[in-house]
Amino acid sequence: MQNSSSIFNKSILPAIIVVKPVLLLTILFLSVQVAAVQLPDKEKQAVAVEYMTGSGDMHGMRIAYRPDFNYDLDIPLIGETRLSWEASLNLFDLHGSARNEATYGISVSPIFSKALPNISNNYPLTLEFGIGVAYVHEKKFGGVNIGSVYQFEDRLGLLIGLDENQNSEIAVRYIHYSNGGLNTKNPGLDFLSLAYIYRF
Repeated sequence: MQNSSSIFNKSILPAIIVVKPVLLLTILFLSVQVAAVQLPDKEKQAVAVEYMTGSGDMHGMRIAYRPDFNYDLDIPLIGETRLSWEASLNLFDLHGSARNEATYGISVSPIFSKALPNISNNYPLTLEFGIGVAYVHEKKFGGVNIGSVYQFEDRLGLLIGLDENQNSEIAVRYIHYSNGGLNTKNPGLDFLSLAYIYRF
């Protein structure tokens, strides 16, 4: 009896804790169909610097680039949505450990963005969602074995424009890394992040 309880705690319970909020926020993303301000100028490219904190005292930094390959889509039930592409260089570091191990990686992800109703025209709001692929240089670091150097990078974020044209934005994101079952070891890494985005 103790064995089955232990299996539940190690496998199912963490999945419920992670998946439930992601599902709820995704449903919110899919159901927003009200009038909202336009998305940023699609002819502009963007760079971002992002700080992440999460699983097991793990911290990270991302430097990201989005080229001006943006496509406006009219998706049934969702409405006007923008598809962009993002490439990033990621650094992961474990603090509070005698080993203080670190590793780096790269990722590429399609990003879907949808404008939300605004509290103020000076601070436009955007919701974004993406599932991309990542390569991590070490599959074991900071005492965590992530099972594979190949990972999926999932994100759900809220962007707040700092000006009317959204040339500068701050983003708050939930980011999840998982090897998607490519290996029997798949603990996953969860991060909350804060990013600054600049379009030019």
